[in-house]
Amino acid sequence: MLEERLAVRDSLRFEEPGSIVIDPDSRLTQLGLIPVCPDDRYYFFESRSYGGDSSDSLVALTKRWAAEIVGVGDARAFIATPPAPTKPDVTVSLGVGENPAKRLADPFEADLLRLLTSRYENVLVDSGGGGEEADRVRAAVAASGNRAQIFTGSFAEFAAHIANSRLYVGYDSAGGHVAAACGTPLVSIFAGFPTERMLQRWRPDGPGPAHLLRSDTDTPAAILTAISDSCKLNP
Repeated sequence: MLEERLAVRDSLRFEEPGSIVIDPDSRLTQLGLIPVCPDDRYYFFESRSYGGDSSDSLVALTKRWAAEIVGVGDARAFIATPPAPTKPDVTVSLGVGENPAKRLADPFEADLLRLLTSRYENVLVDSGGGGEEADRVRAAVAASGNRAQIFTGSFAEFAAHIANSRLYVGYDSAGGHVAAACGTPLVSIFAGFPTERMLQRWRPDGPGPAHLLRSDTDTPAAILTAISDSCKLNP
């Protein structure tokens, strides 16, 4: 079993000429047992401690670190998405990574979709990884009036829709970071975060407008009002 786990080292080895490896303290390399490239082309970003005295996002800290350590002064978030067959008005993710504390209690999700479909013709909701999340998405769409479309497919495909949409709305999740990297206007709903520092570090941060809403300071009704206001800014 151990030999099988260590066999991944061959696929991790990266020796492309003129390239470097930036390691954000990943699980695959934390023990330091598997070299991924020659030492002179390896840069270790201590994401858990770098900038510990600031409230900056991980994106901002990464940019600062890249300028300071790697010598790259114009680093920016980047994501390569496949071509999207459609251009939705709004993309929505209700995924919470199997952490129910990150979602708002019913009927918030149905109310959210009802609001969005009243403002936009084409609202696309990701069904996620299946199971409970997909069931919850289908129930919310049905309760909202069945006007939103449900997306089923890979996350990479949904990311392409996010990049091409006019607005993204979702809980704190990977979809919000895709929207931020692509400059898509976004609304990110944060709930269930254990510390203020986690919210500071993991908030979406990109070139486009971003509206961060917090369940610890805003009621579901206030959050819906704020999202309605965001819709007015992105007609």
